[in-house]
Amino acid sequence: MPYTEAPGARVPIRMWADPHTVEAAAMDQLRNVTRMPWVHGLAVMPDVHYGKGATVGSVIAMRDAVSPAAVGVDIGCGMTAVQTSLTAQDLPDDLHRLRSDLEKAVPVGFQMHKTPVNPRRIHGLKTGDWSKFWDRFDDLAPAVHARRQRAENQLGTLGGGNHFLEVCLDDAGTVWVVLHSGSRNIGKELAECHIEKARKLPHNQDLPDRDLAVFVADTPEMEAYRRDLFWAQEYARRNRDVMMGLACDVVRRAFPKVRFEQWISCHHNYVAEENYDGVDVLVTRKGAIRAGAGDLGIVPGSMASGTYIVRGLGNPASFNSASHGAGRRMSRNKAKKTFTRADLVEQTRGVECRKDTGVIDEIPGAYKDLSEVINAQSDLVEVVAHLRQVICVKG
Repeated sequence: MPYTEAPGARVPIRMWADPHTVEAAAMDQLRNVTRMPWVHGLAVMPDVHYGKGATVGSVIAMRDAVSPAAVGVDIGCGMTAVQTSLTAQDLPDDLHRLRSDLEKAVPVGFQMHKTPVNPRRIHGLKTGDWSKFWDRFDDLAPAVHARRQRAENQLGTLGGGNHFLEVCLDDAGTVWVVLHSGSRNIGKELAECHIEKARKLPHNQDLPDRDLAVFVADTPEMEAYRRDLFWAQEYARRNRDVMMGLACDVVRRAFPKVRFEQWISCHHNYVAEENYDGVDVLVTRKGAIRAGAGDLGIVPGSMASGTYIVRGLGNPASFNSASHGAGRRMSRNKAKKTFTRADLVEQTRGVECRKDTGVIDEIPGAYKDLSEVINAQSDLVEVVAHLRQVICVKG
């Protein structure tokens, strides 16, 4: 669908969602973003909903400024998907053992590896320059220097909440491995450190929303944030690489002849330096993926509604962006009050996954309809493949 423009904003709010169906609190957040003098433009994805700091499903282009709270605390959170040579016929009827082996290989929730994973021992992992990456740790904010061991042990771990590791089938019956995670606790601590610093700066005292405090170009605060931000984004990507390598090793042990044929990865909580309308901007994708012409992306739904592999169409009106998923239609607390364990069992029928009360907040009914979200952005992406999960590992 073509975008619409929401009224009452200093710069255009280009929306791939119906403004009349977006919750009032989210619309207030969006308008507050446009009132900041550094904002060049704002694009809103069809999975938009209220978020901490800034609206989830928004793309904020700023001149010479960036808001750490708008980026959020899970810096670099994103997706990785790998297509395999396996088909549905190769999988056993009972998938519980495969799910259990994945859970043993990739710690979930607050768990972490007892000793750091040696990436060089992961078969086929192409990510390199590990020593150079860790050498940069001592340059990060002093507040996190004592966290290095924890960061090393958490590399290759899933976390909780809406993070997941799945085995999926596409419509042709091909097996994929898909995961969603980010920069773990180290990204969170770096974000919180800089959010607090930004709030205290003089130029942020009169903003319409305290959570939108920014760092501006050519200041020590901006330089420090960019350093830590880009490191955390790289940590998130490497975290997903290691996890996927561990998961693929599990699949390889179960199916020795398997081949891994396509590897796709994308951030959806991050900052990138880009140029639009001849203007250099810092683009914050808060719950959005880059969808430049030809870019492959991953748009997941819930525990049972599957995932779409998409290819970007390069629409500059959206700052070359698309949605990052289905988006929540109700809060976690409301989901817990609305649904029961029996609802969870019914809505995840056919999926090998947790079906206990600890994941009711992630029940499919708490999310928007994924197919509607995809249809609403037909001028942003084209569908390459539709996947449906047969195993879902949650934190």
